[in-house]
This record gives sequence, structure tokens and C-alpha cells, in this order.
Amino acid sequence: MDKIDAKIVRALQEDGRLTNQDLAEKVGLSPSPCLRRVRNLEKAGIIKGYCATIDQKACGYPITCFVRIRLSIHTEDTIQKFERIVHDTPEVLDCHLMAGGSDYQLRVVTGGLDEYEELVRHTFQKLPGISSVETSFAYGVVKKSRVLPVKIQS
Repeated sequence: MDKIDAKIVRALQEDGRLTNQDLAEKVGLSPSPCLRRVRNLEKAGIIKGYCATIDQKACGYPITCFVRIRLSIHTEDTIQKFERIVHDTPEVLDCHLMAGGSDYQLRVVTGGLDEYEELVRHTFQKLPGISSVETSFAYGVVKKSRVLPVKIQS
């Protein structure tokens, strides 16, 4: 990725709705080479897709939870069942496999504490092999960015 590609990636992360004309002007190219570079970045898998940023509170999800889960059984079957449930649960926005004290960390959104309790009791705790579920509730946001720093390769 050269400097121009990095500019394109940065600009599209900040505003994925830029027209090719506006993007080309922003990065200092004419439209045709700009579009060619965007297509190449898509083909290379650097640009995975485009999406809208949604306000979670406006959609009825005012609570963000960070949930650390420890498994007591690490069989392939237990792991697959857990990861399938996580994948199929829309309130789970992110799931990271962790090193250290817990096996997974999830970012979960809910409409309230009662909804969160329901999710834990009827989804996570029903799975075999769950040793512990530990939750932290976020009460504010200091920084939230979806813009990944772009490294220029020479």
C-alpha cells in the first residue's frame, strides 16, 4: 500500500459514502485511476465492505457490557457450540478469543439490565462448559473510532 492507497483507505473509513469524484479530489487523483485503486483495494481484501454507523441508543440499546467468559471444558464440541451461539446472538457485537484469565471477551449491547439478565441466564449460562461469566458495564465513552490506522508499505 502506497501513500495514495493509504489516503483512499483513510478517506473511505471516515466517509464511506464519498462519490468517486469527491474521493479522487480528496486524494489528488483523477476519477479513473482513483476508481481503479479502490477496486484493487477491494480485490486485495483491504476494503472488506461499506456500512453505516448507527446510534445504538437511538435504536434502543443504551447499555454496553463487556463480558468475560471462562470455559471449564475446552473440547472442540464445547468451543464450537459456544462460538455458534455467540455468532447467532445479535446483541453480541464483538467476540475476541483471549489469552490470560478469560477465554473470551464479548461486547454486548442491551436495552436494559433485565434484557442483559435474560441474555445471560437463557443464552450463556445454559451452555455446557461455562465456568464463569464476568461483566463490566460501560457508563461512558472516552473514544470510539472505527478508523483503523493505515500503515504504508514500501
